[in-house]
Amino acid sequence: MKAIVQDTYGSADVLQLREIDRPTASDEEVLVRVHAAGCGPDAWHLMTGMPYMARLAIGLREPKTKVLGWDVAGTVEAVGANVTGIRPGDEVMGTANRARDRRSR
Repeated sequence: MKAIVQDTYGSADVLQLREIDRPTASDEEVLVRVHAAGCGPDAWHLMTGMPYMARLAIGLREPKTKVLGWDVAGTVEAVGANVTGIRPGDEVMGTANRARDRRSR
């Protein structure tokens, strides 16, 4: 799949459109095909690594998460075995948990 990826902190010039592995949904997760994503001040902080104290959580020398942002809206593509109340084809919006995204390095 295509994603905007960053390998270093900096201005918008560090962002690149690249092909990355398509994620999968674990037993408690939902995979969403994103149709719209938010781009608020939080994404700017993740991109620039500012303030420097934030790097204790987001990565000291380089971003832990290579794909920015977490506000999403889209269509459910897959659900984990333990997910109830949501099924493929449902339209959803919300905040994505980005903890697993570290694998997109």
